Amino acid sequence: MAMFVHVTSAANAPRIRRSGIRAAGDARGGVRGVHCFPVLPSHTLTHQWVRELARFGSRGGLVAVHLRLDDDQRVSVGHYRDRVREIPPAVPAAEAVRRIAALEDPRGWEVFVPRAIGRREVHRIRAAPQVAGWRYLPDAHGTRPCTCFGCRVRGGYGSRRLLERLPHPLDGPPPPAGVLLARIAQAGDPGDPAVLREVLHWFSMRRRGPLGRLAPLAAHPDPGVREELVWTVGRWSTPGVDQLLDGLAEDPSPDVREAVEAIREP
Repeated sequence: MAMFVHVTSAANAPRIRRSGIRAAGDARGGVRGVHCFPVLPSHTLTHQWVRELARFGSRGGLVAVHLRLDDDQRVSVGHYRDRVREIPPAVPAAEAVRRIAALEDPRGWEVFVPRAIGRREVHRIRAAPQVAGWRYLPDAHGTRPCTCFGCRVRGGYGSRRLLERLPHPLDGPPPPAGVLLARIAQAGDPGDPAVLREVLHWFSMRRRGPLGRLAPLAAHPDPGVREELVWTVGRWSTPGVDQLLDGLAEDPSPDVREAVEAIREP
């Protein structure tokens, strides 16, 4: 029998004791399951995912659920970066343990069981060490963090101070809304397309914005400005966005119409 550990919120412990671990988490090829990691001789490596999972919050802290699987149980094993490119190949659970234990650096590796875990497969539940493991990615400590829009964690602890200390030349922090609106006014009528696209780029980093002040750009003669307007306001929660997109969905430019279709895809 192969032994694995699954880290979850302490609030889930009573339900796990009653009925096991339900299949959830990331879906791989339409298959839902349970993420876990082999129990290794190293306590730190076994619980390496604790600090990373703690960043996303938990009720009552985290617990480590030890579970036993048949050696022949088919599981997927691979590095977490591999999941964005392809589904790792399925191997027996015993082989997954052997592969990870033989690695020189198993940090970031994971095992995915493509089904729920039954109550009888749960060996024990105990408190997880709250400070073990890495955050963000292995070897992140001591590395200058990237503050681009794609890498930064919005709302994370200290994220605002980090963005102010290490501003990204393209991704902020964005100027205040009043400054951006002043740039639109200074651009004239109909306005320099390059200036307007830059202003819309900064506005796209917001969750809400002055939709009424930007709506006239839907009639700008440059289709690039109108397309940038779609990407800017498309995910805002400001009332009136749907009505503005309805009008842009009939835009004569195919690029603008395709942008509206893309922003409205579920």
